[in-house]
Amino acid sequence: MEKRAVYAGVSTPALLLIPQLAIIVIFFYLPAGQAVWQSFQLQDAFGLSTIFVGFENYRDLFTRPEYLHALGVTVVFSALVAFFSLSIALLLAVMANKQIAGAGVYKTLLIWPYAVAPAIAGVLWLFLFQPSMGMVARWLQWAGIDWNPLLDGTHAMILVVLASTWKQISYNFLFFLAGLQSIPHSLIEASAIDGAKPMRRFWTIVFPLLSPTTFYLIVVNVVYVFFDTFGIIDAVTHGGPASATTTLVFKVYNDGRSGGDLGSSAAQSVILMIIVIALTAIQFRYIERKVNY
Repeated sequence: MEKRAVYAGVSTPALLLIPQLAIIVIFFYLPAGQAVWQSFQLQDAFGLSTIFVGFENYRDLFTRPEYLHALGVTVVFSALVAFFSLSIALLLAVMANKQIAGAGVYKTLLIWPYAVAPAIAGVLWLFLFQPSMGMVARWLQWAGIDWNPLLDGTHAMILVVLASTWKQISYNFLFFLAGLQSIPHSLIEASAIDGAKPMRRFWTIVFPLLSPTTFYLIVVNVVYVFFDTFGIIDAVTHGGPASATTTLVFKVYNDGRSGGDLGSSAAQSVILMIIVIALTAIQFRYIERKVNY
């Protein structure tokens, strides 16, 4: 028989809900509402006066080539980071799930990067790939590769993708490893007795049973790439060179704080929020159909 908590009145549930609801209202709904209202306004450079301009900020954005360029950069960047972080994390989780010597140390070392702040992760990779002092950069130059992310946009994109992927692998690894350990070994052993090879066992049994974990991580990684990678890009490339690594979230910051165009920055933040909500809704609408719970 299922046990349920029953309260005599509404005061106790209300007191339990108020702290969380207050956090959501103060740190999400109020800033989001302010951003929406500010996106319909045009403010002078000194912030002394504002004019209601309706959808002019939104119309202006989609006529700017630099904004459309940032949108394309974000699509490429998010696809690369999500694909590599999920793929590498799944591979490492499968390896860590085996009976190997020193598995505890191996798992601990893989989890450590998650504790590193995004900006620090970006600086660490910048030290490795800095053209004049970086150890990896020198190896690339000795191999005949003229590596310079400060001048080459492709190199800069590779660098921020590597840093962002490395930062997120630990999080994905934790969930994939937990999902693998929850799969009954009897299913694997039965398929092995039936003659299924390791790769066939993985794709026909293991991976379908990991679909709820994979679906959750896809949603989380999309949010991560669109928002949490700002610190990495700001620390490593500042959106350069020539806006080659300027994503939507970095452009929101750059136009609002550095450019002083608060109306356009607010409109960009609203569009970014709509894009992320739409992508999440699409994933729940279409991808979740293929999830086996």
